[in-house]
Amino acid sequence: MWRAPVRDLRDKLVFLTGAASGIGRATAVRAAREGAVLHLTDVNADGLVAVVEEITAAGGEVAYAAPVDISDHEAVRAMAADLTAAHGSMDVVMNIAGIASWGTIQALPHSTWQRVVDVNLMGPIAVLEYLVPPMIEARRGGQVVNVSSAAGIIGMPWHAAYSASKFGLRGVSEVLRFDLARYKIGVSLVVPGGVDTGLTETVQIAGVSNTSPTFRKLQARFKKRAVTPEQAAAAILRGVRKNRYWVYTSPDIYVAHLAQRYFPPGYVVAMKIMNTVANKALPEVGRAVREDT
Repeated sequence: MWRAPVRDLRDKLVFLTGAASGIGRATAVRAAREGAVLHLTDVNADGLVAVVEEITAAGGEVAYAAPVDISDHEAVRAMAADLTAAHGSMDVVMNIAGIASWGTIQALPHSTWQRVVDVNLMGPIAVLEYLVPPMIEARRGGQVVNVSSAAGIIGMPWHAAYSASKFGLRGVSEVLRFDLARYKIGVSLVVPGGVDTGLTETVQIAGVSNTSPTFRKLQARFKKRAVTPEQAAAAILRGVRKNRYWVYTSPDIYVAHLAQRYFPPGYVVAMKIMNTVANKALPEVGRAVREDT
């Protein structure tokens, strides 16, 4: 089954995480404009209220909204049970929520590794565990969307913990892509590159000084090439309508992925250059081993 199960979103029941900000918020707003019936969650309760108000004020429909930390397995289970009992099975399930914590292997504490994996990988897994089986039982088909990252494809500097979670979500998606096909449920794996969500102004990178001139230069370069959350949302919903597995939000990541697969020597050279440039931002203190706290 490669034909798109969800060719448009009008009157479709759409669930998505991370709805209060960034790509999640932009996707929720755009899906509402396309006629979706939204079911939203985010750990940020105030932000969630704000996006619901924005959507309903514009004439969109939000049938369900509740704050949930997706890393809390029992909370996700309870939310999914309430959601399914009250609204039935979803047509589209989108795992968009995530956190970004970067740093050198010397500087990243174990607690950061654990938190990143809990939110970015185990959270989406819990959502899939409890919302996909009702989709199968309903026999209406549907679409699952998992937002990975360019860091789920290529070896970006300082991204070891983040990549562990995003490569993991990519692996889950690769299996479900074929496992769910017989139920007419498509799977889309979104691999955003730079998306200017405002995080660039406040991001903290363990072992890296975000006040160094080199870091500021890298930050400016990122923002120059980054797409907006609205552009990323448009790419995601286009991927749903066309049942695309690989969904790129910017052409640079598509090119990087092609190079990795079809010209490995060029990819290796590019990654070495990227690391050399990035590591110029490392202060000497960042090279010291950080005691876990």
